[in-house]
Amino acid sequence: MVSIKDVAKEAGVAISTVSKVLNNYPNVSEKTRNKVNEVVDRLGFVPNAVAVSLSSKKTGRVALLIKLNLSTQASDEINMRYISGAVHKAKELQLDVITVFASMIEDMTVEEVTSYFESQGIRGIIVYGMTTKDKAIHKLIDSGHFKMVVVDAPMVNDSTSSVSVDHAKAQYDVAKKTITENKCKKVLYLAGEDTGYVTKDRLLGIKKLCEEKNLKLTVRNGQFSELKARELTMRFAKNADCVVCASDMMAIGAMKALIDMDIFRPVCGFDGIILMGYVGKQMNTVKQDFSKISEEAILELNRLMSGETGRKVTIKHELVRIKYEDIIS
Repeated sequence: MVSIKDVAKEAGVAISTVSKVLNNYPNVSEKTRNKVNEVVDRLGFVPNAVAVSLSSKKTGRVALLIKLNLSTQASDEINMRYISGAVHKAKELQLDVITVFASMIEDMTVEEVTSYFESQGIRGIIVYGMTTKDKAIHKLIDSGHFKMVVVDAPMVNDSTSSVSVDHAKAQYDVAKKTITENKCKKVLYLAGEDTGYVTKDRLLGIKKLCEEKNLKLTVRNGQFSELKARELTMRFAKNADCVVCASDMMAIGAMKALIDMDIFRPVCGFDGIILMGYVGKQMNTVKQDFSKISEEAILELNRLMSGETGRKVTIKHELVRIKYEDIIS
């Protein structure tokens, strides 16, 4: 089967140029258009008719670019709530939504990613879980080719908005509450993935608190992994007064380790996932309303597709202790 990549190679143009010709974009020279059409006819390339139709009609079709959490065997509650919120709000706005997993495009060049989304008739993209390693996505944002919203990443330009809670302040707040309640002096902090934008922001929050309170801070990288947090807690918790975790999954791993070690140390998490209600030990955590965050991302994307420019949108967070009774009611 002839692919769009084959057509681009034969015609000596970029994949995105072939896509523009197929979708009748105006900013293509007549010479290039004729050359691409000749190759299409000669090779017998048949584009996705549905995708071409969607693109040519300029429908409000958006993509949710989701990164699956492979560091835990627990169900990925956060992404499911992201999808739920986005689909709910998109339905209200009469936007068509597709879900794309990051692993599907991670080996593509920016040109191939652009062509892929164009072939699906996509006008806007919401990116969840972006890291510093996602070079093609960074280039896609810089290109301004699509209207985009990044969740939990700092990118803002004319065609891109950022939506997130204030991670530095949220980490500061939950740690301060836990440390103050338990009069802690030595803090073990389990940070997230070193390539994550939220990791940097949350680390800034805990460092600010410890500097203000003159607390001894030990930082270890838990990679947002329950297993890694368990291992680090077993190694370092005896020399700390509390364990502050940059995610609930790490907090669960830390708490289970402390129970096995038969020592008490207060633990706090970050996210507010349902699993925290099943731990048996109530812990302070930052509750992020992931459905609301995703709804706001859809609203922001719709605003961008209406001709507005990008901006930073900050969502409020809440400090909670999740009880079993709360999640079964």
